[in-house]
Amino acid sequence: MSVWEALILGVVQGITEFLPVSSSGHLVLLQRIFGIHEPALVFETAVHGGTLLAVLIVFRHDILSLLRRIAQPLTLYLIIGTIPALIAALAFRSWIETAFMTGTFLGFAFLITSSLLFLSEKLHRSRTNSVTIITPDKMTWLDALVIGLFQALALVPGISRSGATIFAGFILGMSREDAFRFSFLLSVPAIIGAAVLEAGELSFSGFLGSLPRGWFIGAGAAFVSGFASLVILKRLVTGEKWWVFSIYCIVVGCVSLIFSMAGS
Repeated sequence: MSVWEALILGVVQGITEFLPVSSSGHLVLLQRIFGIHEPALVFETAVHGGTLLAVLIVFRHDILSLLRRIAQPLTLYLIIGTIPALIAALAFRSWIETAFMTGTFLGFAFLITSSLLFLSEKLHRSRTNSVTIITPDKMTWLDALVIGLFQALALVPGISRSGATIFAGFILGMSREDAFRFSFLLSVPAIIGAAVLEAGELSFSGFLGSLPRGWFIGAGAAFVSGFASLVILKRLVTGEKWWVFSIYCIVVGCVSLIFSMAGS
């Protein structure tokens, strides 16, 4: 992987990590286009550091509030919401790694994301109630588990984590703002967990040896573009703009299918 390729992948990772269009799916597609053969999960672990920093800055007030008072219902809900993805990652890691490397069903996964985004907009418009997740009596452990199950589904490349979890929030009747906030607070343990799982399979020196050249440039680019996309999404989610991402995922899904067929 060249420095320029790492830069491009870092920018794409940062933008798509938070927008509901699947960062893992875009990395798989671009790596296939560029002919990059390094393990996708290794590079993703590196650039996840950049995107994690972006989340910590944008949601610093919420995170500091949690750290000041750990013993609160929201902390429990975040733990419960993280468990399904953790179990799925441990149980299906080899299968997920293969999916990252081949991307054979990438196009269909993008189309699934498109469907989730389209349905989430319909669901939200049809609901008049909302849930304020910061208030303990407005959310239950079962709500957190449902959102966590959708986050686990997003381990599949091409299925957006933010799109799936916000969709789950809409199913439960959350407001746009609350679904957005819980989704991205939930991304903090998810990103950290992904890095820990990857590092756990390699020694420190082995992990550094597996990193492609220019990874630090990719991580920096992921932070800058991730911060910008998170700020943009925070504004868009309060409006009715999900249809834009739905159409985009249809286009990318079709491109991925065509590229896959052409290469087979």
